[in-house]
Amino acid sequence: MLNVLTLSSLFPDATRPNFGIFVERQTAALAQRPGVSVRVVAPIGLPVWPLARAARFRAQAALPVAETWHGLSVARPRFVTLPGTGGRFHVAALVRALCPLLDRLWEEQRFDVIDASFFFPDGPAAVALGRRYGVPVSIKARGADIHHWGRAPATRHQVARAAARADGLLAVSDAMADDVAALGVARQRVRVHHTGVDQAIFQPIDRSAAKQALGIRGPLVVSLGALIPRKGHHVVIDAVARLPGVELLIVGEGPERDALAAQVARLGMGERVQLVGGIPHQALPPLLGAANVMALASASEGLANAWVESLACGTPIVITPAGGAGDVVTSRTAGRITAPEAEAFADAIRDVLEQAPDPWTVRAAVRDFTWAANAAALHSHLAGLVARRQAAGQASSG
Repeated sequence: MLNVLTLSSLFPDATRPNFGIFVERQTAALAQRPGVSVRVVAPIGLPVWPLARAARFRAQAALPVAETWHGLSVARPRFVTLPGTGGRFHVAALVRALCPLLDRLWEEQRFDVIDASFFFPDGPAAVALGRRYGVPVSIKARGADIHHWGRAPATRHQVARAAARADGLLAVSDAMADDVAALGVARQRVRVHHTGVDQAIFQPIDRSAAKQALGIRGPLVVSLGALIPRKGHHVVIDAVARLPGVELLIVGEGPERDALAAQVARLGMGERVQLVGGIPHQALPPLLGAANVMALASASEGLANAWVESLACGTPIVITPAGGAGDVVTSRTAGRITAPEAEAFADAIRDVLEQAPDPWTVRAAVRDFTWAANAAALHSHLAGLVARRQAAGQASSG
């Protein structure tokens, strides 16, 4: 039996059901593998008073410290974050909070490996905890954990040190693996580990009927992602403004909502653009299946789940050359990779609309992106780390 401790500060809870849902799916698929036992530790960072009194932090503070979440045993310890410090003290605070909990878990059932599914602060904390318990550690790079924390002055040295000291490294795409290597580790140490998608749920549907259900008659573009500058929704709005008759649904929530709404009003596009807000993950397939194009003008990505889910629904994508774009847009049927500029996006969207590729042919671009394949690769990776640690221990004792 392989006993895995999954450590992830990016994990859904009752206050944020879509937050890190891909980590939940990956972990659940791993737990279903024969011979694997998984326990999840999903720490929640809470700021010091008085910021902790904000509604969203109060809701998170009220979450259970342990629960069964969609069949997974999940512990949710709290750790203190200090606003204004750039995350410099996140790792130390996280380790302090985790040691008592992991000591108890260790007494109940020793774990063989720690799987940190986000690079910061999880990765550096996992390395420290791996040394405490004498077990190997794997860290996965997903995007912002490297592009932000791995470059920020207060945290970049902690990220680089964790990369150097981890027993195994994973990345969601080839480009992300290159970014991890740029921290100062050998590229061959970083294994590409693609995300998965539930292909029984995300699949092509009757596009005309799906549009009718939404009250949309003409071409439809969906832009899916958090409403933050990095996702580039403002570029897509400007692009659609250049495409008469095309409608746009922006799906997501975030601090840029008011600015995007003002942009829509300024352009006089209120009848063609809707800010849908956040929706449950299970409500995405009919929306993506209705769209003719999913467009996302990201400034940076690892390998966006929105890309894979859209393609699985048979909807081609128009995206920037960010992160693992080339891992999924492997043909013109799958979509276009273009510059994050309104005119370029408009041209690419128009091109895809004119091409109107067959949805099932589009879907073929991500036929290998399954949770079963994801879990099998993760199982092999983690078991290999444990085997190497055991072999090294036997060699040193011999």
